[in-house]
Amino acid sequence: MASVDDGLAVPVWLAEDDLGCIICQGLLAWPVTLPCGHSFCRGCLQGLWGGRHRWSCPTCREGAAQPLRLRKNTLLQDLADKYSHAAGQLQAPPAGPAPPAPRPAPGPPRPAAAAAQPRAAAPKSIPEAGRELAELVERLVDIVRSLQKQRHLPESGPQNKLNVLGMLATSNRAEEKMRDILHDLEDIRGKLQESFTLQESFPGKELREEQRQVKAREGLPSSACPRTDQSLLASRFVQWAISPTFDPGTLPCNLEVSEDRRKVTVCHIEQHYAWSHDRFTTCQVLCSQAFSSGQHYWEVDTQQCSHWAVGVASWGMSRDQILGRTTDSWCVEWKGTSQLSMWHMVKETVLSAEKPRVVGIWLDLERGKLAFYSVANQETLLGECPVSASSTLHPAFWLYGLDSGNSLTIRPVKA
Repeated sequence: MASVDDGLAVPVWLAEDDLGCIICQGLLAWPVTLPCGHSFCRGCLQGLWGGRHRWSCPTCREGAAQPLRLRKNTLLQDLADKYSHAAGQLQAPPAGPAPPAPRPAPGPPRPAAAAAQPRAAAPKSIPEAGRELAELVERLVDIVRSLQKQRHLPESGPQNKLNVLGMLATSNRAEEKMRDILHDLEDIRGKLQESFTLQESFPGKELREEQRQVKAREGLPSSACPRTDQSLLASRFVQWAISPTFDPGTLPCNLEVSEDRRKVTVCHIEQHYAWSHDRFTTCQVLCSQAFSSGQHYWEVDTQQCSHWAVGVASWGMSRDQILGRTTDSWCVEWKGTSQLSMWHMVKETVLSAEKPRVVGIWLDLERGKLAFYSVANQETLLGECPVSASSTLHPAFWLYGLDSGNSLTIRPVKA
């Protein structure tokens, strides 16, 4: 019986977050895994727990009355070591001296300004890049269809008769894979075309054009006049503006809300709320307001929170899951490591490396779209994604639970 070739390796793509500790925000060092399944650096856990008499998980708060025996997770340690080694090799400069630059061909001398530095290509706009991506997908679809038409079995002959059954099986498997690839490509193409169509009717494009016109009339550059941008944004969304309030019944024991229920804060001392199956076990909370139709807009001040996520979720979202990691929740998330991401259908899309101070959330259930804006100084569309209204949706929030005092505030939209 043939055995698997030991030399073959299955490629696995890992990011540092996959092997990171949420306490120190670094790569796992002497990793330990708690009974709940979450892993941390041993030193970080010991420092966090200190002299406490309750030993709970920093992520889900599952705890024990007795000290836990912290054993090294050797598999995680091995993965972290290999990741660190691979990352070091990628960052290391190439060995050996650089090859000498080719000598220029003889000719008339170039002007000093032209010889100093070649002109860099102008960066492409997002619509231009998107259309080029759509064209590339179209070409890939054509290539796969062409390959499907070209597939055929070899002519039958004395030497080929014994291989016919095997060739048929192989051909069928390849044909199935090509159909799957073609289906995925056509799905991507459809989403790109839908995105370009909906952008024409989304508030962001009209708003940016209005901003350009106002600034042109006032003789200002496009980057100036942040107050005008803010007022334009508010006037664009004010008719749909709402001011939702946090639902105390969904609070976990490490969060508390203000009297007006528009500010949520990580507690210094664990609260003793009455048990309810509606409460999250993680540092998350929903708002009382539920939406199944219409258009809605609200804003969240994130300046007092080191790590956060804001978005929407169904009331039925699992109370032990993280916002954006389920099929019925969508959000934009700041990880505190210079990375802003959007989560949609359990998939992460990295948006930028800048933290928005105020996030505007635009929920358009008439078109099935959710959009996030940075609105502190000037309007910027951070990202947008499709959203399903199969069940009512609530404004949803996650805060980093290890930093006491972390807070998010729902602020009124100013006209």
